[in-house]
Amino acid sequence: MSWLGAKFHSRTLRTAFHALRRNVMRSALTTLGIIIGVAAVIAMMEIGNGSSKAIQKSIASMGADNVIVMPGTAASGGVSFGGGSAMTLTPEDGDAIQRECPAARAVAPLARARTQVVYGNKNWVPLFIYGTSPSYLDVRDWSDLAEGDSFTDQDVRNASKVCLLGQTLVRELFGGASPIGQEVRVKNVAFKVVGVLGPKGANMMGMDQDDILIAPWTTIKRRVAGSSLANVNQSAGNAAAGATPAVNTLSDIYPGQPSLYPIPSDVQAADTPLPVRFQNVDTIMVAAQSPAEIPVAIRQITQLLHERHRIKPGEPDDFNIRDMTEMTRAMSSTTSLMTNLLLCVALISLVVGGVGIMNIMLVSVTERTREIGLRMAVGARARDILRQFLVEAIVLCVLGGALGIAFGRGGSLLVRALLHWPTELSVGAIFAAVIVSVSVGVIFGYYPAWKASRLDPIEALRYE
Repeated sequence: MSWLGAKFHSRTLRTAFHALRRNVMRSALTTLGIIIGVAAVIAMMEIGNGSSKAIQKSIASMGADNVIVMPGTAASGGVSFGGGSAMTLTPEDGDAIQRECPAARAVAPLARARTQVVYGNKNWVPLFIYGTSPSYLDVRDWSDLAEGDSFTDQDVRNASKVCLLGQTLVRELFGGASPIGQEVRVKNVAFKVVGVLGPKGANMMGMDQDDILIAPWTTIKRRVAGSSLANVNQSAGNAAAGATPAVNTLSDIYPGQPSLYPIPSDVQAADTPLPVRFQNVDTIMVAAQSPAEIPVAIRQITQLLHERHRIKPGEPDDFNIRDMTEMTRAMSSTTSLMTNLLLCVALISLVVGGVGIMNIMLVSVTERTREIGLRMAVGARARDILRQFLVEAIVLCVLGGALGIAFGRGGSLLVRALLHWPTELSVGAIFAAVIVSVSVGVIFGYYPAWKASRLDPIEALRYE
C-alpha cells in the first residue's frame, strides 16, 4: 500500500508540474509576488541584523555592558560620609574578578584624580584623570588609538610616568599637533605621552568623554592623587598645602577625622618610611561578556567579594555594584523596535504574494473547469482534485521562496558592497522563509483547490 501511495503522490506531483508548464508566463508572474516578498524579507533581515549589531556596538562603547563596583560607605556617630568613603576595594579584588567570574570579559581598577594638566604655557583641568590598567581600553571598547600605543602591565607594575590623552586634551594643550613623545605635568609630575585615544564624543549625560587623561593606576595613586578623590580640584588643594599628602590605604576608614597619633614631618617620614601593606582603588570597572550577561556577572562578583571580604550572611555589604540599566534598556527597545518593524514589512510582503497566488489559482480553476469535470467523470475523487490544485500552489510558493532567498542574499551582498551598510547572514530568516513559503501555498491555495474539488462533474463538462 505504501508503494501505491508513493506512486500516486508522484503522479499527482507530475500532473501539477505539467499543468504549470502549460502556462509558463503565468506561473512565473504568480511566483513573482513570493520572490519579491521573500527576497525583501531576507535582505531586510540581514541589513537589520547588521544595523542592530552596529547599534549594539555603538551603545556598548558608551558602557552599556559595564558593571561598576564601588566601595562602601563609612559612618560615625550616625553620620554617613557618603559613597566611597570606606576604602574596601583593592587591585587584588579586580584580579580575582577577572580570574574567577566567567561572565566578566575584562576588568580594570580605577584610581581617579582631579587636577591641572600643564604643557608649556598652557594648562587644562580635564573632566577625567584615570589611573587604571591597559584592560580599561577593552572594558570601554576603546582599543582603537588615533596615535601611538597604550601603556603596558609592566608600566603599571613599575609605576611608570606615561599616559594617554583624549582628543579634547590634545586640542587644548597642543593645538591639535601630535603630542607623542612630549611631556605634560600633572601635579608637578612629568608624564610622557605615549598614545592618543580615538574620538568617542559625549556620553548619554552630555559629558565629554574625550576630555580625559589615562595613566597607570599605580602612578596616579602614589604620585598624583595620594588620597581618595574629592569633588574638588586637587591642584588647588596642593597649592594650599604645599605638599603631597600620604598615600591612602585601607586603614583610612574615616577620612577627615582627627588623627590619634602625631603626624610625622617630611624629614621623619623620609627617614623612617612605613611600608604600605594594602592599597585601595576608587572603583573597579567590569565589562560583561554581553549586556544580557550583566545580571549573571553581578551575582558572580557579589558572591566572590563576600568570600574575599569575609562578609557573613545577613551582614551589610562593604561595596556597591552599579550597572548601566538605562543604556541596556535603550538598546533593548531599539533592537525590539527594529525587529517588529521588519516583521511587519515581511508580513505585508508575504500576504501580498499569497493573495496573488490565490487570485491566479482561482483563475486557473475557472479556465480548467472542463478538465476537472472530465477527470471526475473518469473516476477522480474530490480529494484528488483538491490535492492536485493544492500541490500546484505549494510548488509555486516553494519555487518562489527558493528564488527569493537567492535574490535576497544577492541584494544584501550588493548593498554591503555598494552602500557599505553593515549586513549579517541570518540563517533563521532563510529557514523561516522556506517554512513561510510552504505555509502561504497551503493557506492561500486551499480555497481555490477546495472550490475545484466541489465542482459538479456534469456542470463542469457543460462549461464553455
